[in-house]
Amino acid sequence: MTYSENLWLFFLLLTGIIVVPGMDMVFVLASSLSGGRKAGLSATFGIMAGGLVHTLYAALGVGALLSFAPKLFDVLLIAGALYVAYIGWQLFRSSIVVDTVDELDRRGLATRFRQGALTSLMNPKAYLFMLAVFPQFLRPEFGPLWRQALIMLVMIWATQLAVYGGLALAAARGRDALTGNPAATRLIGRAAGVLLLAIAAFTVWRGMA
Repeated sequence: MTYSENLWLFFLLLTGIIVVPGMDMVFVLASSLSGGRKAGLSATFGIMAGGLVHTLYAALGVGALLSFAPKLFDVLLIAGALYVAYIGWQLFRSSIVVDTVDELDRRGLATRFRQGALTSLMNPKAYLFMLAVFPQFLRPEFGPLWRQALIMLVMIWATQLAVYGGLALAAARGRDALTGNPAATRLIGRAAGVLLLAIAAFTVWRGMA
């Protein structure tokens, strides 16, 4: 297998993982619907920052450490599920009403960024991908591992920006149609909360299984 073929295969697997609805996607969607375009993009950039951390620990061999300590992985998985459940419960309880199209201030955008990064860092799907898939594409015959990891990180960022950023922009446009319709926005917020709670429960169930 050539290096180009190796990267294409990685890209196909990466895209398949990112486009599957999960906690990252739901968080971007909820952020964009509740806070507008900038909030959705801030959440996206936060998730991308989390992707940087995932790439660093995978490239540095933390994946091998977790492989030899499965109980540690279980702790991370359950912690991530509990964090997602917390966000879902907050969304379910909150009454999101889109009565204005004003953007969030900088402090609000920073909060979205931070929550996006935490969502990414506690996403079990990301850990599974980085532990089971990412290391397979770091091949010594293709040159320095740090350079390969850097190229793969850029691919991860580009795919996340295309998928999550595109979703944020699309949701922000739909948000204009929801302005002044509190019943619809409450329903969307609660539906997103239920979805996050379901994802958290499913994650714990699979981890226990």
